[in-house]
Amino acid sequence: MKTSINFKAVKSDSETHNFRKKTFDYIRKDLTPKNEYWMEQKIVDRIQKIEAYCKEKSGRKLQKNAMPVREAVVVIKENTTMLELQNLAKKLEEELNIRVFQIAIHKDEGHTDKDTKEWKPNYHAHLVADWQDLQTGKTLKHQSFHYSKMQDLAAECLNMERGISGSRERLEAIEFKIQQKEEDLKVLEARYDLMKSEMTSKKSEGLVVKENDFLGFKKIKTDKTIANYEKAFRTYKSTILKNTSDLESKSKQITELNKKVLDLQKQLHLFKNKNAVLLSNPTFFASEKKKYLDSVINIVEREIKFSRFRNPHLDRTDKQKLISEMEKIAQKISQENTVPFSAFNEIFKDNEKTNQLFSLLQFGNENTNYEAEDIPIQNKRKRKRL
Repeated sequence: MKTSINFKAVKSDSETHNFRKKTFDYIRKDLTPKNEYWMEQKIVDRIQKIEAYCKEKSGRKLQKNAMPVREAVVVIKENTTMLELQNLAKKLEEELNIRVFQIAIHKDEGHTDKDTKEWKPNYHAHLVADWQDLQTGKTLKHQSFHYSKMQDLAAECLNMERGISGSRERLEAIEFKIQQKEEDLKVLEARYDLMKSEMTSKKSEGLVVKENDFLGFKKIKTDKTIANYEKAFRTYKSTILKNTSDLESKSKQITELNKKVLDLQKQLHLFKNKNAVLLSNPTFFASEKKKYLDSVINIVEREIKFSRFRNPHLDRTDKQKLISEMEKIAQKISQENTVPFSAFNEIFKDNEKTNQLFSLLQFGNENTNYEAEDIPIQNKRKRKRL
């Protein structure tokens, strides 16, 4: 399955749409609970911050035509997690200075296939990002290869194929449509030939109406014969349309199933290769382990910021309440991203990282002292409870 990411100017109603602040006709309400959301700051607050920083840094106001906040729609899989999208956000910041501050995963949009009546989901995520250059205070300037890099990062972080860019993709799509039309034409021609042969066979003789005239001779009744032929043509036309529709429906299903099979085969092959290397190469295993733990730490930090954003006035002076809040954050991440608690155990064994995370939760910075043994996640009994 291919992915793509394309940033455009953020819309005025983005938060309303992304965070489902009202109902929409084009969504399935029964699937809305499957959506996931993360927010570090509201768009209006981020724009004010950007404008103030631009004035401070450059001495000038932000240009009226500037697009300091932009939004991307990213094609995802059904099982894409917030962890993967947070990793993508981190990569965008590290390599392209794009700072994502809102993410919404949508699994309640799609359409019903008119032929099969089957629900076709449109899995995607919205990434809202700060486009300000912190060196100049102005908006970031990217070139074409930067946008190509975005596609690479999306495919890498989401474990998906990279979409083919440019005119080649459009050409392939056009060629595919032409091929489909040619196949449809062949089907129609075959049905037409069949109908024509039937119309010229004995079957057509029954459509001709002959009656005796006043002299006793058989003569064709033109009006009744024409009516019979018109009725026969309508029947054949209806049959052709139904057969064509059925054929198209089956072809679509076969094509989609073949794509899914190929995608699963590719994923299985990749997993087998990676597993073989992990088992045989200790250095690679250590590298992959560090990479994974770093990604978990990244989403923990972002989830902490989201928790502080949702509950800015929560009393965090009590140590037990603070630990309880961290437990809930760990539980949420574990459930939504299938992160094992062994990963949290590894993270909270490190006193320095423990201090940073709890300080971030309590004060929004990283300078408080906590001991790793104070964290209940280390305790097996409480880990099971989580």
